[in-house]
Amino acid sequence: MSLLILGIESSCDETGVALVESSGDAVPRLVAHALHSQIEMHQAYGGVVPELASRDHIRRVLPLTEAVLTESGRSLRDVDVVAFTRGPGLAGALLVGAGVACALGASLGKPVLGVHHLEGHLLSPFLSADPPEFPFVALLVSGGHTQLMRVDSVGHYELLGETIDDAAGEAFDKSAKLLGLGYPGGPALSRLAQQGDPAAFKLPRPLLHSGDLDFSFAGLKTAVLTQAKKLGEHLEERKADLAASTQAAIVEVLVKKTLKALQETGLRRVVVAGGVGANRLLREQLDAACARQHVRVHYPELHLCTDNGAMIAMAAAMRLQAGRQQASTEYAFDVKPRWPLDALE
Repeated sequence: MSLLILGIESSCDETGVALVESSGDAVPRLVAHALHSQIEMHQAYGGVVPELASRDHIRRVLPLTEAVLTESGRSLRDVDVVAFTRGPGLAGALLVGAGVACALGASLGKPVLGVHHLEGHLLSPFLSADPPEFPFVALLVSGGHTQLMRVDSVGHYELLGETIDDAAGEAFDKSAKLLGLGYPGGPALSRLAQQGDPAAFKLPRPLLHSGDLDFSFAGLKTAVLTQAKKLGEHLEERKADLAASTQAAIVEVLVKKTLKALQETGLRRVVVAGGVGANRLLREQLDAACARQHVRVHYPELHLCTDNGAMIAMAAAMRLQAGRQQASTEYAFDVKPRWPLDALE
């Protein structure tokens, strides 16, 4: 039986809508998707303003839905299930997507399904031309989350390690802010790092030799601040070197901890998901390290690394396909701004 799933993502500063089609046991396929980023709106404030984010989601979600339907040649009546991001994320932003999804479901008489945002990222490589196979180790590097998971199948996730303070994405963004690079900081720091020397400054690699699979990046951010203050008036001329050294420290920790997770689990496949998964240096170094150990690495397509509706529709399709969840015609809804992935049923 074929199912057409409409997915709505509104957890933070991107509004995403997509259609995914699921048929039998085959990997669900992306039919169409549309995305609006709020980056330009939030730049003036140096970060995401939750109230503005929520209001912008309200303006964007229905026009994006219409665009996706037009691109696909489908109508709302063709949709079998409406999926939405239930959490984690900004409460007000989540409520917009949940409210619209449940209103659409009720008006069409179609069931709805709330999706875990991080599960969406985790399963997003299945949207690629080279989808992974279970089981695998997942490096989840999205926003405020840095986690290593063992993934045996849809809904069967074991947390191997996670950050105890700042996540990798936060380390990128906060270090960029210290260097005066604006918002969003992570991509700006990565671009600047291409012009610098990654060995110019000796920065810490927190928990690199801790013996476990946990992460910590708060100390690195403090070290960047200390070094920036030491440089004083010479910071501008050494900014690219400091950016490159910062990126090198973050990437080394991510790569080595991932390799340790592979060693401990005995698995031979890695999935990298989340916004930091688009980082070029991370991809280069992880690819090289895994190639030496004959380990396969899978990523989402670059344009699907950030938050998007396609990953939400895909996660819903795969949960339904695996029998992990049933879509519901109960249209009362709630959201979960804090929702650990390993607590997902």
